[in-house]
Amino acid sequence: MGRKQTGLSSCAFPAHSQAGAQPISPSVSLQVTCTQDSNRVFSASRDRTVMMWELHGTSGPTQRFPGHELVVTGLAVSPDASRLCTGSRDNTVRKWDVETGECLCRAALSRNLVTHLCWVPGEPYVIQTSEDKTIRMWDSRELQVAHTFPGKQHIQTSCDVSQDGRYCVSSSSGFAGEGCEATLWDLRQTRSRVCEYRGHLQTTASCVFLPRGPALTPSIATSSYDSKVKVWDRDTAGRQGTVLV
Repeated sequence: MGRKQTGLSSCAFPAHSQAGAQPISPSVSLQVTCTQDSNRVFSASRDRTVMMWELHGTSGPTQRFPGHELVVTGLAVSPDASRLCTGSRDNTVRKWDVETGECLCRAALSRNLVTHLCWVPGEPYVIQTSEDKTIRMWDSRELQVAHTFPGKQHIQTSCDVSQDGRYCVSSSSGFAGEGCEATLWDLRQTRSRVCEYRGHLQTTASCVFLPRGPALTPSIATSSYDSKVKVWDRDTAGRQGTVLV
């Protein structure tokens, strides 16, 4: 949660000084993702464009990925950084060649208003959430749906995949405590729901697996329109902490 921006910034830590800022477009940037080595950043905005930026050496975008007919709302880059998947409110998911900017394939599903995309580490699969309350697993090789998870009662707003590729977490819209949950899904065995994390009072806007240290409990963080960030025990769904933001 924070101020909307129309530029892409990189920060030098721990000093928190701004190392550089690059104008993206007159539109608000909605999604940002980067390659595993963090050398390339991809941004999507309301102007329906996706751009690639090199964090070192150039001041402007080094590649553009045009073609979506409505706002781009999902970005996921492959582990080897050669492919980019994008999703949009135009009901399509598209796969691109990162180096050439060519659209390699396109898949359209009725009412599939994409809200988020996340690539499964070490796999050809991409997880996608949608306003049709569905979580899908796409096989990126032919861009076909490999699995559809059991439907939810509310719009699915975001998703993330654990570093080992075993689990996915998705977040739900809601109001006054109805909905507003995050859900843990098994990706490797049952491909079904494992548990839910409940406690937010408004739409849960985002969810993420937290990095795990050798002595730390596997944890998940969620943020919500109720102005709270909550941290959960991944396996027990117990609440570990709440921060008001």
